[in-house]
Amino acid sequence: MRIVTFLVFGLLLWSGLAHAEDNSKIVQGIIKQQIEAFRSDDGETAYSFAAPGIKNAFPDTQRFMEMVKNSYEPIYRPGNLTFGRNASEDDGRLMMQELLITDRKGDSWQAVYILARQDDGNYRITGVRLAPIRDSAI
Repeated sequence: MRIVTFLVFGLLLWSGLAHAEDNSKIVQGIIKQQIEAFRSDDGETAYSFAAPGIKNAFPDTQRFMEMVKNSYEPIYRPGNLTFGRNASEDDGRLMMQELLITDRKGDSWQAVYILARQDDGNYRITGVRLAPIRDSAI
């Protein structure tokens, strides 16, 4: 009986991890697509990845793109990008994805994306926290 319980628990755990990994790949794909849209000044596509709350705050593509250009320059025109850590909450309904960015000037940034699964099953970006990475050498 213990072996069966262990096997069932192991399968459930593996299934959950595989599901979380699938969600992180989906989320990373969304972020990549939005950044590519920013790079090509394709505001309509970039805006399509925003959650309803973002769209309420910035009700048209032009306002959204102006906000990104003015407040998120390292994301709007990044140099190098590397995905970092990710986490999920509420059975994958809320996903957080770290993105490490080196901008075109050589400065380093950490962006933390928050995406929520919408009623239609698709993830949309609900917010991004952007902060410079400071050297910690003394």
